[in-house]
Amino acid sequence: MAAGVNRLPPRLTTLAVFSSPTPSPFGPNKRVARPRLRPPPISISMDPALVDPAHLQALMLACAHSCAIRLSPPEAAARPEPVDIRKLRTAVAHSFLVVSVFCGTRFLEEDDGGDDRRFMGLELDLGLGRRGEQRLVGFGRAVSDMGLTASVHDVVVHPSVQRRGIGRKILEKITRVLHTRGIYDISALCTGKERPFFQACGFGDDAMGATTMMYTRNLYK
Repeated sequence: MAAGVNRLPPRLTTLAVFSSPTPSPFGPNKRVARPRLRPPPISISMDPALVDPAHLQALMLACAHSCAIRLSPPEAAARPEPVDIRKLRTAVAHSFLVVSVFCGTRFLEEDDGGDDRRFMGLELDLGLGRRGEQRLVGFGRAVSDMGLTASVHDVVVHPSVQRRGIGRKILEKITRVLHTRGIYDISALCTGKERPFFQACGFGDDAMGATTMMYTRNLYK
């Protein structure tokens, strides 16, 4: 992009509602899919105690994902800042469901056997999400009223292991658990870039035609 051109923030699209108990990437408009790499050996956990907020913060930064981007002034939204770690810790603790994915260090493309501080984009010696000899490479969570509705948030997969089915596994785990609790009204707020991924995982347009609005009065003052 040429210097001096302001980047617009990601445009958020209509809430996508989970519409199929069995996610399928095939819809009425078939697309030519890019080849998917073989997934590395991973372990999936639903224990929030295994999620270190500092490691999750690093993962989100590596994915250019910011929970607060919708609340940022337009000129700052294109420059994701690290998520406030205190708020991130609170968000994880109060989530209805948390799914984290770990991968052995030797299977990561960025693992050069050396400098841990460079992994995930942070100049910090944090251990970087290790669980034994594993690292946090994927995450997703859901919030719910535990009766009628739920919404999916912060689904991220580290760039070094993207397009290997990890994001799909996160969503499948979340939706499966919610269905066992009798919750079928499941929504996800996504950008236009993320929309094809959620559609491939069984999400579709809200049947009521609902749109997402943000309360912005006095937000930037």
